Amino acid sequence: GRKWRKLIETSWSSQQDDSSPSETQQNPKPTLSQYTTKETMASYLSAANAVQAKNGQLALPIHSSEGDVTIPVSFSHGNNPNPHADDIDHGVTRATYERGFSPYEFNGGTTLAISGPDYAVVAADTRLSSGYEILSRDVTKLHALTEKCVLGSAGCKTDVDQLRSVLDIKMKIYAHNHRKPMSTPSVAQMLSNTLYYKRFFPYYAFNVLAGVDAEGKGAVYSYDAIGSFERTPFSASGSGQSFLIPLMDNVIAHKNRCDEKRDLPSEEVVEIVKDAFVTAGERDIYTGDAVEIMVITKEGIKKEIFKLKAD
Repeated sequence: GRKWRKLIETSWSSQQDDSSPSETQQNPKPTLSQYTTKETMASYLSAANAVQAKNGQLALPIHSSEGDVTIPVSFSHGNNPNPHADDIDHGVTRATYERGFSPYEFNGGTTLAISGPDYAVVAADTRLSSGYEILSRDVTKLHALTEKCVLGSAGCKTDVDQLRSVLDIKMKIYAHNHRKPMSTPSVAQMLSNTLYYKRFFPYYAFNVLAGVDAEGKGAVYSYDAIGSFERTPFSASGSGQSFLIPLMDNVIAHKNRCDEKRDLPSEEVVEIVKDAFVTAGERDIYTGDAVEIMVITKEGIKKEIFKLKAD
């Protein structure tokens, strides 16, 4: 660079020396700096004209992780021949494109609880899903809070785990303070209070609570997301809820039937639960693999696993 600049300056000075003084005065030769400035202005003007010629057209390439795009150049938006040129298309459509974070994830699953004269049956499938992907085929949705009370939860796995941890801590504090386990109606009220405490950022968990009360009768409690609850003959939650409730209305609640209603033994209720989950698994992709069934009596909890279809 410096050598070439020196050579050019030398040739320019020698040309000026050769020319006569009168010639130099009449037609002064431009200096190298003036020549360079003129060339720079010319290149700048040509570049500006080229950019002006691309007014409203895709001009500047941008490289990103989503792919290469071009930024439109627009100097007069009102005269823009292409009004959509200012929009960056993300490859699929020009509709609203949004990236957002959700703290919740629906991992599917179905729970069912049925109360009897001296027992309660609670069941849930073992499939853990995310969208169209099966993450696990052996994840329990049932959690024993006492020897006579079981919580069934479907929804977001992380929220369910956190809710169980909070409830376990409260159960331990109660046991230390009162030297006895909490009764099933008290657990139902504690669960309601816990859910309501998080009402502004609720646990994404759909709960049913089953157990036997102080009199040895079966008790089932149904909940919404923020703690409203009631004691019912049966309850279902999760992705297969809409398939189980009509069946339970007919078989358990005995609605719209002319035959005499009778008390069902726990063994028969367990078979009804198996048939119900087979039915739900046929229509709900988030229910399947196996159903975990717990029968709760005053003697304790009996557990059974029944295999479902794995597709």
